[in-house]
Amino acid sequence: MKKLTFTALSLGFLLVCLGGDGLLQGPSTTIPPAWIGKVTDAAQLPMDRSSWGTLQWLCNNQLMPGSEQTVGLATILPGKQNPVHYHPNCEEVLYVISGQGLHSYDGGAILLKAGMTIRIPAKVKHNLANTGTETLRTLVSFSSGDRKTVFLEEVKK
Repeated sequence: MKKLTFTALSLGFLLVCLGGDGLLQGPSTTIPPAWIGKVTDAAQLPMDRSSWGTLQWLCNNQLMPGSEQTVGLATILPGKQNPVHYHPNCEEVLYVISGQGLHSYDGGAILLKAGMTIRIPAKVKHNLANTGTETLRTLVSFSSGDRKTVFLEEVKK
């Protein structure tokens, strides 16, 4: 006879799926009223498009009042780059989901590829150029729910 082992996390997930806390019943994608302002669905959120790629905000103080972080998905098209900029009020952490690019960082540059993460302190001038043949996809996070950005180059829509 085979022995089954459950962790606290797997038992919690099982309870939620079985309705143990009354919030979710099975694989529902409906956000219960009690979770509005705490959960977002990327399929329902707007996407900002520009000549270089896209930005989609998943969490910030506008989407989730009281949030102390900003989280989003950013893409950069092959051969394109976002404008040089900096964030005066927060640091940025960028994780490369797929693709590769050259990330400038206060006068230096480093090649980033899928699986790599970079932390950019507040006020550091930076940008990312896609050096590959596929769309560069990243997850970006900022240490403020009200991220500020100062562009040092023109933003092309």
